[in-house]
Amino acid sequence: MRVLVDIVHPANVLFFKRPIEMLMARGDVVEIVSRRKDVACDLLEEFGLAHQAISTAGHGIFGLATELIGRDWAMLRAIRRFRPDIMVGFGGIAISHIGRLTGIPAISFYDHENAKLQTRITWPFISRLFVPESYSGPTPAGRTTRLAGTKELSYLHPSSFKPDRDRAIACGLDPERDNFFVRTVSWQANHDIGKAGWSVDTMRSVVRQLTALGRVHLSSEGPLLPEFEHLRYRGPTSGINHLMACCRLLVGESATMASEAVILGVPAIYCGHDFPCYVRDLDAAGLMICMPVDARDELHTLITSTLSRPREQWEAARERYLEGCPDWAQFIVQALETAAGPQAHRQG
Repeated sequence: MRVLVDIVHPANVLFFKRPIEMLMARGDVVEIVSRRKDVACDLLEEFGLAHQAISTAGHGIFGLATELIGRDWAMLRAIRRFRPDIMVGFGGIAISHIGRLTGIPAISFYDHENAKLQTRITWPFISRLFVPESYSGPTPAGRTTRLAGTKELSYLHPSSFKPDRDRAIACGLDPERDNFFVRTVSWQANHDIGKAGWSVDTMRSVVRQLTALGRVHLSSEGPLLPEFEHLRYRGPTSGINHLMACCRLLVGESATMASEAVILGVPAIYCGHDFPCYVRDLDAAGLMICMPVDARDELHTLITSTLSRPREQWEAARERYLEGCPDWAQFIVQALETAAGPQAHRQG
């Protein structure tokens, strides 16, 4: 197969890394079309994955709309040059539009019901949509498949990911103390318009509480105040999951990184504006605690109560959850084969 993979966010790099490697290992030809968004391009290069960046993330409604128009045209040019049999993305706005225009199948994986603008301009055009079983938003009738688990099982499924403690130490883990991971986000995604994150007081409170207990690793999409800079994670992006797997707790505003933590067996407190299907699912399974982003006093209490539970309880809950979940990477490859069909469509 000739497969075009649409990468628009750093999390997409991790999501598609194993499927890309599986496809390449069996002789399929893969073209990666990327977007300059946070560390997405850096991460692709860190993994040695060649890519073509065709747009830069816009800011605000006008900036995102302008980027979308430019990305659609750039995607059309990329498709005419590469002539894929099948296209795949996470969200998949541009590939859905150009797929409908050219007749090339475009499939998408997604898990965020709150991105209403994005789904409205994607679902009418996408060939096939794949969502978690817990997804509660509208989906294309007759064109939707549901999967048990979360997207993190594409790259953190126990069959493929084994935490490396030595690598975690190289990334900053303090082997002599408890370690804690804190994550803040930039609130610049299309489903984040009009929202803001932690206040400085909340950040100070969390950092003060956790530094009294051990080593804090702070990961942020945006700039930090000077008083927090010494805590910033400075290791390679590809090593974060190894470090996270050795931490006692993750606290933060990123639903994706909170989900990564619990799939690794590490308890997480997610402080958000939105609670998409996968965090609700993990919360119901006893793996994650969800709370409003502005509930500062409650956050302090939750950190204390969460750390009081033995780690074995979290790990046991994780094992129960994973029993019914497939390896998403293998499923992605199978979905591409099915969607491409025996008679692959190719542009002349």
